[in-house]
Amino acid sequence: MHVLITGGAGFIGSNLARFLLAKEDITAVRVIDDLSTGDIRNLDGLAVEFIEASILDYPSLLTAVAGVDSIIHLAAIPSVPRSVANPRASHEANTTGTLNVLEAAREAGVDHVAVASSSSVYGSNPKLPKSEFDWTRPMSPYAVSKQATEGYALAYQFSYGLKTLAFRFFNVYGPGQSAGHAYAAVLPKFLDAALNGRPLEIQGDGTQSRDFTYIDTLCAVIYDAIKRKVHSPDPVNLAYGTNTSLLELIALLEEQLGQCLDKQFTEPRVGDVKASQADNSRVHELFPSIEPVSLDEGAAATITWFQSQLGQ
Repeated sequence: MHVLITGGAGFIGSNLARFLLAKEDITAVRVIDDLSTGDIRNLDGLAVEFIEASILDYPSLLTAVAGVDSIIHLAAIPSVPRSVANPRASHEANTTGTLNVLEAAREAGVDHVAVASSSSVYGSNPKLPKSEFDWTRPMSPYAVSKQATEGYALAYQFSYGLKTLAFRFFNVYGPGQSAGHAYAAVLPKFLDAALNGRPLEIQGDGTQSRDFTYIDTLCAVIYDAIKRKVHSPDPVNLAYGTNTSLLELIALLEEQLGQCLDKQFTEPRVGDVKASQADNSRVHELFPSIEPVSLDEGAAATITWFQSQLGQ
């Protein structure tokens, strides 16, 4: 199978490329990325076909989709606060970009496309755990753009017969995730601070919860989806139902690092969701062979990677 990953130079995309290239039935992996948020160094040592271009560049996108069997659409401008600061950029990359990918797939005759949506689409819905059939109420431009991403994918299934799958990602973490920018995810930010002797910044009171998903679990699900060309008329939560508060996460890091960590509490971020936990019924139903990596195991592997980067 020949697979295209949009946004493949990012944290998730590069890990997915590495995961797929280790599988005998994956004959080639092509990546398209404009390197606006990804990093070409993430692909070092990987035998990928790389196209440096934006998914908003439709001719380049047509070149990228030619001859592939499946598309994994990850390219986006990530981050809730980044979208609050610049909503138009998030809309263009995430919404118009998705439309371009689906149109290119249709034009090229690619019959399977999986797209990355987000748990942020649930927004102000307080229910826990959150099912794919519960109501959504996005609280940020990023969340709106991700709801449009999954909506377009599912509409192309109904309108054109394209086999599509819209995954709602929940707080993906693991080795290779950058902490060195203003919009870094919470786990790498905490580890970077802890290993460099700085207090951990907690935006809010720390009781906000997240459903953390280890990168290898996510990659295993996506590989199974490619292999079997899994599609669904409804979105699918790609998470396994953990409900871990930031204070609980810090306690786990303290246990694994063997030290007490300083904490600094600041104001909550605009657009942040208070609690996030997936109902995992659908992902178990569609991908019954996948055994998720536990938070304890995933955090330990992530800590080891961060320590190796610092020479500790």
